[in-house]
This record gives sequence, structure tokens and C-alpha cells, in this order.
Amino acid sequence: MEKRNKIIYWIFTILFTLGMLGSGIQQLLRTKEMVDLITPLGYPVYFLTILGTWKILGVVAVLVPGFKLLKEWAYAGFFFVMTGALISHLACSDYAIKAILGPVFQTIFILLSWYFRPADRKITSINQ
Repeated sequence: MEKRNKIIYWIFTILFTLGMLGSGIQQLLRTKEMVDLITPLGYPVYFLTILGTWKILGVVAVLVPGFKLLKEWAYAGFFFVMTGALISHLACSDYAIKAILGPVFQTIFILLSWYFRPADRKITSINQ
């Protein structure tokens, strides 16, 4: 069971961190695709720099050993970013497949990575 959970963890962690790293780099570079994605939502272009920086730092936090509390914050941040993206697109009536499925799948990958993370990557309670 433990081996199966580690495999599930790494599959979904790789999927979501590759997605976050790729989009984070594109956001830092302010690619046309990213600018075209956020401007109809009413966000300023400089928001891409903020998102891209935090995504790349979050990927590092999730992947490096140790820093359990930082990992929890990174997972929470990724969850908020992806659900916020989904809600932003829906609120602006942007029902394009990429606008909806990207955040939905990334949120699922984030939740599965968080849920199946190994014990050495979890914060444990003193009361346990």
C-alpha cells in the first residue's frame, strides 16, 4: 500500500509541478498567450510577474525535502490560485475549454499530490 501511495504521489506531483513551472515561466516572460489569458479577466499585466514568481517558488517548496510547513503553504497557495483562476474565468463568462479544464485538472492534481504525500512531507501533530 505504501509503495502504491508513493507512486500516486509522484505522478500527480510531477503533473502539477510541471504545469505550475511551465505557466510560471510563461507568466514571468509575459508571453502573448498569458497576457491574452488574463487581460479579459480585468487583471493588470504586472500580475503575471507576481503569479509567475510565486508559482516557481512554490514548485521549489513542494519538491525539496524538509520544510513541511512551507510545503503546506505552497499547496494552499496553488489551490487558491487554481480555484481563483477557475472562478475568474467563470465570472467573466469565459467558458473556453482551456480556461475551465486547465484550472480544474490542476486543482485535482494538487489535491491528489497533497493527499498522497509521504509522511516525511507532512506536518504531524504533537497530540498523535
